[in-house]
Amino acid sequence: MALSKFPITKNANPKQPPADETLSFGKVFTDHMFLMNYDAGQGWHDPRIVPYGPFTLDPATCVLHYGQAIFDGLKAFRGPDGQIRIFRGADHSARLNRSAGYLCIPQLDPEVVEASIRALVGVDQHWVPSLAGTSLYIRPTVIATETFLGVHPSASYLYYVILGPVGAYYPEGINPVRILVSEQHVRAVKGGLGAAKTAANYAASLYGAEAANKQGYTQVLWLDGVHHRYLDEVGTMNIMLRIGDEVITPALNGAILAGITRDSALRLLRDWGLRVSEREIGIDEVIAAAKDGTLKEMWGTGTAAVVSPVGELGYQGQRHVINGGRIGEMTQRLYDAIVGVQYGTGPDPHGWARTIGD
Repeated sequence: MALSKFPITKNANPKQPPADETLSFGKVFTDHMFLMNYDAGQGWHDPRIVPYGPFTLDPATCVLHYGQAIFDGLKAFRGPDGQIRIFRGADHSARLNRSAGYLCIPQLDPEVVEASIRALVGVDQHWVPSLAGTSLYIRPTVIATETFLGVHPSASYLYYVILGPVGAYYPEGINPVRILVSEQHVRAVKGGLGAAKTAANYAASLYGAEAANKQGYTQVLWLDGVHHRYLDEVGTMNIMLRIGDEVITPALNGAILAGITRDSALRLLRDWGLRVSEREIGIDEVIAAAKDGTLKEMWGTGTAAVVSPVGELGYQGQRHVINGGRIGEMTQRLYDAIVGVQYGTGPDPHGWARTIGD
């Protein structure tokens, strides 16, 4: 579906985009948003681009009571050549539909999802920042909109997309972060919603994350909800480790998100001929490796931070410094390779970046 196929109502009072140097994350939004409705018996209909603005919801709107909401997150990047690239847009559209399946939300046409994102970025492309490390964050979302009190899937939904120029997700930027292994709290279990990007997952992570922040940590490393022994993921990232000559990440077990950046990192690591394992890894194995010096690096992967090195791991009252608290060689190589694809400054062997207008 081409840009011209979506009706566009231009914002009569456009804002001035902020200076690139002032950008944080998730604070500022562009002039327009994409909307599309769903009604039982009619399907998805009325796609349009309209001025950014608030929604009016009835107090009994079911999303407010039963949490039937999903979202995804991706980015557009302005390269030194001036071209705007969207990173793995089709994969994010497909993942949005997988999340929809977990919450009984009607499937969207993935081509329409991708087209809606590209069209909206095209309309607000002057908001895409140019400074290295900045980007335009893209948030496609679906919420249940039927008015009722009672637990059953909604008969109506709203799909919308909003955009915002962003800087680094973590205050540390690419510098190593400190994460705390949660010993008491559980985010998700196999058979639940852990593999979906849904509001409930993030609500479940807040209490443990706040407890970690009070101890000086940036994020929580969650363990599995059954044995409370095996690594799952960090609150906003998938986790990877290099122990000896092996790169390890928890296998997709239904309790963790299938990260697009995770997949990108795994494919690059295998392209480079490295030994890569997707398997269960116990926290005891990680701590033993930290103590004997074989834990060479640890990093998180995610759309928001791309690749984030872990410089310190807290567990059972002890702090384990990783790689001297510095970014590791493999972490840096992955970051440089993925960012090179995103900004068009490096090779793109898998065709992950697509420019606006292609």
